[in-house]
Amino acid sequence: MERLLQYWDDLDDLVGACGLFAERIRRLAIFTLSSALFLGLLFAGVVLTFVEPPLGLAIATILLVSLMLYSVTTPKRGKSTDR
Repeated sequence: MERLLQYWDDLDDLVGACGLFAERIRRLAIFTLSSALFLGLLFAGVVLTFVEPPLGLAIATILLVSLMLYSVTTPKRGKSTDR
């Protein structure tokens, strides 16, 4: 009976290892997708700026303000917010 439990434990370890590997693949896919999306938006902004300069400047300003707001409102890593 103990051998059967050991086999079940080994099978559980194998499934857990596959889950950890799948998590790495998922993170890589999300990083690749977000990087491609970011570069696509950046390229679209450059093209838009050449076609319509005032509109490109307005969008760049909105994105800059959004980035500044994000950097100010998000908590810093490694620092506690409790005082």
